[in-house]
Amino acid sequence: MDRHPQQIKRERQDIVRRERNIENMSKLRTLVKSVMIETDVKKAEEHHKTAVSFIDKMANKHLIHKNKASRQKAQISRHLNSLS
Repeated sequence: MDRHPQQIKRERQDIVRRERNIENMSKLRTLVKSVMIETDVKKAEEHHKTAVSFIDKMANKHLIHKNKASRQKAQISRHLNSLS
């Protein structure tokens, strides 16, 4: 069977996108975890701000579902409020 140039290019793009998505999902999980394990209010607020921003970015790019983003933001906000 023939392999069209567009198909070859699409496969290259898919590899790059997959790597980027894996990297972003890993960063997302790390940011959420950094808020959840924090016990100091000041540090938790800093981590919370960056995590919420990154969660919103990933939801806008459709990497995660908007309801999952909302659930994660609620979870880390609930943890932050329990520290205060």
